[in-house]
Amino acid sequence: MNLKGKFLLLGILFCNLWSFGQTSKELAPLIQNVYDRQRISLNGYWNYTVDPLETGYYDYRRRPNPDGFFKDHQVDNINTYKEYDFDTSPVMPIPGDWNTFSDNLFLYEGTVWFRQQFLYTPKSDNKVYLYFGASNYETRVYLNGERVGMHEGGYTPFNFDVTDFVKSGNNKLIVKVDNKRRADAVPTNNFDWFNYGGITRDVMLVEVPQTFIQSYKVQLKKGTSNILEVKAQMSEKMAGQSVYIEIPELKIKQTITTDASGLATTEVKANPALWSPQSPKLYAVKIVSGKDAVNDEIGFRTIETRGREILLNGKSIFLKGISIHEEAAFRNGRIFSEDEDLTLLNWAKELGCNYVRLAHYPHNEQMVRLAEKMGLLVWSEIPVYWTIHWEKDYVYANALNQLDEMIERDQNRANVFVWSIANETPHGDARDKFLSSLAKYAREKDDTRLISMAMERNDKSKEVLSIKDNMSNYVDIVSVNQYVGWYDGTNEKLDRVRWEVDYDKPLMISEFGGEAVAGYHGDASQIWTEEYQAELYRKTLNMVDERMGYVAGISPWILKDFRSSRRLLPNIQDGFNRKGIISDRGDRKQAFFILQEWFKKK
Repeated sequence: MNLKGKFLLLGILFCNLWSFGQTSKELAPLIQNVYDRQRISLNGYWNYTVDPLETGYYDYRRRPNPDGFFKDHQVDNINTYKEYDFDTSPVMPIPGDWNTFSDNLFLYEGTVWFRQQFLYTPKSDNKVYLYFGASNYETRVYLNGERVGMHEGGYTPFNFDVTDFVKSGNNKLIVKVDNKRRADAVPTNNFDWFNYGGITRDVMLVEVPQTFIQSYKVQLKKGTSNILEVKAQMSEKMAGQSVYIEIPELKIKQTITTDASGLATTEVKANPALWSPQSPKLYAVKIVSGKDAVNDEIGFRTIETRGREILLNGKSIFLKGISIHEEAAFRNGRIFSEDEDLTLLNWAKELGCNYVRLAHYPHNEQMVRLAEKMGLLVWSEIPVYWTIHWEKDYVYANALNQLDEMIERDQNRANVFVWSIANETPHGDARDKFLSSLAKYAREKDDTRLISMAMERNDKSKEVLSIKDNMSNYVDIVSVNQYVGWYDGTNEKLDRVRWEVDYDKPLMISEFGGEAVAGYHGDASQIWTEEYQAELYRKTLNMVDERMGYVAGISPWILKDFRSSRRLLPNIQDGFNRKGIISDRGDRKQAFFILQEWFKKK
């Protein structure tokens, strides 16, 4: 993260400090590839206490209470009272979301306290980090009665150095999770998916040597197909540290040294077989420094644009995609397991996809890695969604931090080809400054991928559709969400419209679609029916073929019906956005087969 970004991030952390006098620990730099580290899972059944008034955090004057629930005092409640008790509280599986765990909490938005106890034997020569895959939305963490730190954002990983907090024997980890929507949050209090609260991804202790490999990037150098660029960032900012990299299949063995910032870099000539949807080749990579070693499987590919084309490994590719929310099939809660990831990805493969848009936030790490092995390209996005408080520096700092965490986690995944910085945002100077700064940061941090965002139409007339957005100057792909036939007229309009797009950049349709209830049938002109949705798909795909010029790819909205509190129509929506081409119960709608057949011809 650049200096400006760090100052802004410090600002947001400062705004969220506890006002009582405990030592504050900021977020530690993210440890990359934690699943290959020495780790202890803290997943399991955690005690929980629902606290809608935040009684465990504030006193009766609404001041932060230094003796809050995180102290977990043990009293007999006979001579000394306490108005909470984790020991007798119910338990909930972690990772999980409280909404689908308990009917009583289905619509709850607020604070829930969680406690997990664990035995630990410290290793004197190791550092210990506490890692969360994600927790929605604001997370405050305490270990053995002491504040560890906080994180804001519901879909990216974070970790804390708890070496000085963890102790030999029994430890008490207490976590305050608050998913209340806020106008100054990212996303804001207004979004079109379900606000699942809880510790929604893995929690673990990660043990590393005192000096360790913090992060690394092994990718083809931009503009080449035979030079690997290697970067390894050590946790100790010190020159002269040795870093050894080995890629056995490419016969690469090389030792490099760090500069004063602890960064080691080199370039290595190689001729790897390139990763593609047809051949998702991955190479075993090992990086060693001192007592630390990390292993990964990494693919190599090039991604660039040429005029209106997207080039994968130097060849034009049409992106046959579908948008996906991180919501489990059938049970319709936040995804907790690789099996649930695989269900959605296998549906995308059945459809004929070579690409998935993981919207509108970073999905879990396993989802991205599984897609990589299956040959599915990934569009990865942060939840800068609809109307953000563009003028506030701490909101920008929050968005920047989420962008940084997304890139840091997945910068070695060959299938991630786009960092997306926003979705359907209103035009304006403050917004342009906000988003262009994010685009610039993403490009500086990772120049091996493309930048995009989902834009809205800005039509030249009722029947001449177009896009005019200042952000087109900052992105590599001009992507548009267009809903002719649903929010804009009925299906017959799709026969009349044409497109004029003036940018000499690839054009993608990042969204289109309409709602249909699986099993609800009628005439093709009757909305909410499978027939109407199928006709919308037929006409939209015909429009793409005949009246849009060159389109580089599509990702219709959406693979599966998903929960959304905005969708209120009884007996039709019932709390679900019904734009899925598969129902929430796994039924393929007619539109699924229309799209599947079209993809076969591409």
